[in-house]
Amino acid sequence: MYNHEPFIRELNRRHLSGDERDALLAALSRSMAMLEFAADGTLLDANDNFLRLLGYRREELVGKHHSMLCDDTYSNTDDYRQFWEHLRSGEVISDTLQRIRSDGSTVWLEAICSPILDDRGQLLKVISVAADITAYIDDSRHSNSVLNALNRSLGVVELSPDGIILSANGNYLKTMGYLADELIGQPHSILWSGDWADSAEYATFWRDVCNGRFFSGRFQRRARNGRSVWWEATYSPVLDASGRPERIICIGADVTYRVTREVNDRKHLHLLSLGINETDNAVLITDDNNRIVFHNIGFTRMLGFQAQQVIGERPNDLFAGHPAFVRLIERCHGELLQGQSFHTEELIRDMNDQPIWISAVVNPILDAAGKLVNAVCVMTDITNTKVHEVLQYRVLNAMARDSSLNEQMSLLCEEVERVAPEVIASVLRVDEQGKLHTLAGPSLPEFYNRALDGIQIGPDVGACGTAAFTGEPVVSADIETDPHWADYRNLALPHGLRACWSTPVKSSDGKVIGTFAFYFREPRAPGPFHQLLVDAGLHLCALAIEREASRARIHQLAFYDSLTGLPNRSLLLVQAGQAIATAERNRSTVAVMFIDLDRFKQVNDSLGHQAGDELLRTVAMRLQSQARRSDIVGRLSGDEFVVVLTQYDDRHLPEVVKRIQEKLAQPCHINGTPLNPSASIGVAMFPANGNDIETLLHRADIAMYQAKAVNRGRHSFFSDEMNSMAQERLALESALRDALRGGDFELHYQPQIHLEDNRLHGVEALARWQHPQLGNVSPGRFIPIAEECGLIGELGKWALEEACFQLSDWRRRGIKVPSVSVNLSATNFHDLELPRFLTDLLQRHALSPSDLSIEITETVLMDTNPSTNQTIAAVHALGVPLAMDDFGTGYSSLGYLRKLPVSELKLDQSFVRDMAKDAAVSALTNAVIRIGESLKLTVVAEGVEDADQYELLVRQGCDVAQGYYFSPPLSPAGLENWIRDFMAGQNKH
Repeated sequence: MYNHEPFIRELNRRHLSGDERDALLAALSRSMAMLEFAADGTLLDANDNFLRLLGYRREELVGKHHSMLCDDTYSNTDDYRQFWEHLRSGEVISDTLQRIRSDGSTVWLEAICSPILDDRGQLLKVISVAADITAYIDDSRHSNSVLNALNRSLGVVELSPDGIILSANGNYLKTMGYLADELIGQPHSILWSGDWADSAEYATFWRDVCNGRFFSGRFQRRARNGRSVWWEATYSPVLDASGRPERIICIGADVTYRVTREVNDRKHLHLLSLGINETDNAVLITDDNNRIVFHNIGFTRMLGFQAQQVIGERPNDLFAGHPAFVRLIERCHGELLQGQSFHTEELIRDMNDQPIWISAVVNPILDAAGKLVNAVCVMTDITNTKVHEVLQYRVLNAMARDSSLNEQMSLLCEEVERVAPEVIASVLRVDEQGKLHTLAGPSLPEFYNRALDGIQIGPDVGACGTAAFTGEPVVSADIETDPHWADYRNLALPHGLRACWSTPVKSSDGKVIGTFAFYFREPRAPGPFHQLLVDAGLHLCALAIEREASRARIHQLAFYDSLTGLPNRSLLLVQAGQAIATAERNRSTVAVMFIDLDRFKQVNDSLGHQAGDELLRTVAMRLQSQARRSDIVGRLSGDEFVVVLTQYDDRHLPEVVKRIQEKLAQPCHINGTPLNPSASIGVAMFPANGNDIETLLHRADIAMYQAKAVNRGRHSFFSDEMNSMAQERLALESALRDALRGGDFELHYQPQIHLEDNRLHGVEALARWQHPQLGNVSPGRFIPIAEECGLIGELGKWALEEACFQLSDWRRRGIKVPSVSVNLSATNFHDLELPRFLTDLLQRHALSPSDLSIEITETVLMDTNPSTNQTIAAVHALGVPLAMDDFGTGYSSLGYLRKLPVSELKLDQSFVRDMAKDAAVSALTNAVIRIGESLKLTVVAEGVEDADQYELLVRQGCDVAQGYYFSPPLSPAGLENWIRDFMAGQNKH
């Protein structure tokens, strides 16, 4: 390590003169601190080093007297007065001075006070350059001690006027990494970095120093190892008596670390500045007096204020036109003074009076004593988010409360108008026919809202009608001149509506379902804030309108029949219940009509379900056309309808029912096919027939069945007798089901006799039912019930099984029965599996197809189910004969005879019963027999009960007869006895 003592000893050896020593001390002091004061002692200025040394702010010194820096006892002494006398005489004062810091402590300065004189030699001001030597000074205050202290703390190098290094202290050698022998005698430029030593700037610098100028600054040097060293130094020339430089003394320190840190700090501050200025947030800093001292570029971008409008102003002044926000600022400042942060979200206006929603966070900056020094406010533009939040909150809350669509849209309009008072908001709905309907316009005149309702959209129907028609927004900046308003401006202008911006509301599939409009009270176009409001509101409008439409569809599906649009059973029961409750309060009556279409199944089967649906819609329209506003028309299910008549006159009720029935019976065309529909109607009345709708419906249903039982296309009013019959029928239906499951049915057999030779033709199987409680139930009672409740098919299969088994048993035991015939209903022929069932049955019992005959009625012939003809043909193909039962009782049999593969006609007993008494009937039977002959069909007469009938049939040439004249239906055992007796009688002849 280099010792600085040789350098000091060299200075002492040279016995510097006072001027030289003063110059040296002045050079040392200039690198540290400077003070400027006037001839009267007024402090004019101080550099940062001086302020830092004594702990003052510049404003605390400037304008004060120099004596404030001195001890009170010294400023009143002769020494202090002599100090000023020397300065006034132009003497440079170089001395160790005691000064007082701002905190009252003492600092020792090595100072040079240089007076500045005017042309007359009068003192103008004094420049004082000083260095803090408090840490090094001793009680003697000897100058050499000061030099030694500085030598220990700083780097010192002595140069010749031509730039040769004459000496360097240890600190300098250590900094540059040289030994003394390596450096002394070398040109000063060896230490310069780069080519600066050859530059014009360096030449100027060195010339000025050699001419006696002091020069301070930071210089980049190059150490022995090539490392860059930043050297903060003062170059001080030492002049001889003639003013020529003898040498240059450079005193400085290595500030490389500080420079590097400052560079990094500058980079950091630059990045911090970029971060603050380039952010979209607005940053504002105020001082302890709540005056703005800084704002970033984001503040200008967000609010439009320029620096000259902001710096030095209070935030209250910037927003003086918005009292509510000013009060908020005052409350914020109050909380900051208490050391508390502040946060708010507020709708404010920028410099151009445009609305903007901000989120502001303000944090206090406090000093050590807890006093507010600064406040930092960061504002974020949340307009977009807040608009959606504010509008959605009330509307979605209304939706959650299940409020009406009109209320939801009114809340939306009110919120828009609250945040944008210049706007009058409106929401219209567009129906399926393209007509406008007002949903909300709370601030529009009621007359105007009513006038819009029902207007057809089009290309020039104001802003809303045009927007709905084109599917694009329409801006009418001036209604008075806009061609879209040519036919409607007289509707808007008298109410102060001068501009309108309408945007179509579209559903998820792009269909226009409404409009969202902003009206203005002066001609103008919408602004960016209005666009945000519309963007948020459109979504809510679409959501609410679509939600309402979905609710309506759900309600329609839940309470209305999808085919006819009539109330379904659920809604019908509710509405009818309300009508009955009203009638009970008013002591009035209600009539319930239960309507069932006749032969509807045949329409479905013959023309298809689409035709059946069309017929149901036709019936629904006809019922609605006959109903009054107070009446209720509904569809229960299938082909069953209900009409509830209220507020009617009892005397005219039969006429009303008859009129409805006649309306339903009017001819119509379904899918191009002419139909003559008819309906059977049952009527029950409140309160005579029941006190609730369920009871009345049930009893009207009973009355309808009673009407249908008499003949189709009739109506009937409920009576207690019908109720008893219905209950009996219900009990009979239950018993019928049990009988089929429990085997209570049995077959009886009635012989059929050839009239020509009196031999056995075959037997007809007839079902018999003996019930433990009901007794002997006739087929006339249980067959219709079996047909109505869907058991007739099962009953028919049971009869086939039982008859084939019995015939097989007789054959096995040698009892000669030629064949057995079984009656089947139309339902059996709907079953396409019937032919296979018959095949398996015959094979199982070892019978041939001709052993079994199947009797069908006219209803089978007229049945239009596609499977009926297919099944009949398949049965015929098996070889099983078909017989037409009850021939002559219908209206269409003759037309079907040539089409159907029947081999036998059975003359109904109603003809046989009267043929011996009535010549006309006898003629009819004769005609039927002749028809059978011509078609080669066997004719079987049913119900032959006496000899007259028998003889007449023989004379007319009837083929076969059966009836009580020969034998009643017999049990299997009874028939076996009858056959033995019959055969015995045959043998006698």
